[in-house]
Amino acid sequence: MAMPWMALLGAALLSAAPAAAAQAPKLLASYPTLTTAAALKAAQAALARCDKEGFTATVAVVDRGGHALAVLRNGLAGPHTVNTAIGKAGSALSFRTDTTELAAMTQAGRPSSGIRDLPGVVAVGGGMMIRAKGALVGAIGVSGAPTGEADDACAKAGIAAVADDLELE
Repeated sequence: MAMPWMALLGAALLSAAPAAAAQAPKLLASYPTLTTAAALKAAQAALARCDKEGFTATVAVVDRGGHALAVLRNGLAGPHTVNTAIGKAGSALSFRTDTTELAAMTQAGRPSSGIRDLPGVVAVGGGMMIRAKGALVGAIGVSGAPTGEADDACAKAGIAAVADDLELE
């Protein structure tokens, strides 16, 4: 007699398992991010633009997590430009704004001025977000041109080099 009861209980538990699994919250996130190939293509285009303009610069491209995927340095660029380019890219990504805007928002006396004191923040022009289909997928940072606006121009050239490919994915 105990056997049919256990079989019925087992069947009930097995039929409830899929429903419980369907209602369970997701424990893993999935989001788009740049590939190394895309990062390299953007970095090469940005560095080519800087070289064409006569700027000795470094270009860094980070993925959605802020990790450097590509860093290219003109052989004459100052040693400080490597960390600065990575910092600009990371700051644009982290604050979800281009670093030229971040620089303006964090000027001394402004409510957000303390952001400049956070470790790794580089609030100087030259860092820009990279988006694909509306999603933030990475960022690019350029350091070494004579002004932040010139760094921005090189960064824009890098983004333009991959923009069409990213939108087609």
